Amino acid sequence: MNKTELIDSVAEKTGATKAAASDIISATIEAITGAVAKGESVQFIGFGTFSVQKREARTGRNPQTGAEMKIQAKNVVRFKAGAKLTAAANPVKPTKGKKK
Repeated sequence: MNKTELIDSVAEKTGATKAAASDIISATIEAITGAVAKGESVQFIGFGTFSVQKREARTGRNPQTGAEMKIQAKNVVRFKAGAKLTAAANPVKPTKGKKK
């Protein structure tokens, strides 16, 4: 699903116009981005958590030449899926009862 499909889905489920749904989704993304930029985590119970982690500087290798190179430290965004999202991705299949 891309952003346009998400807008269509939200508009359909809420009865809002596509323009209103687009504004709401854009504002939500901006709010999440702003919080993550400040180093804050954003948690949606059951859905997941966006957080920032610092990745330390390290030494790596150029895959073409094999030469060592320094990789700078940076902040990376992490997403940890919540229980409901994980359950939706892994539906439980009904098991057949064992006969004795």
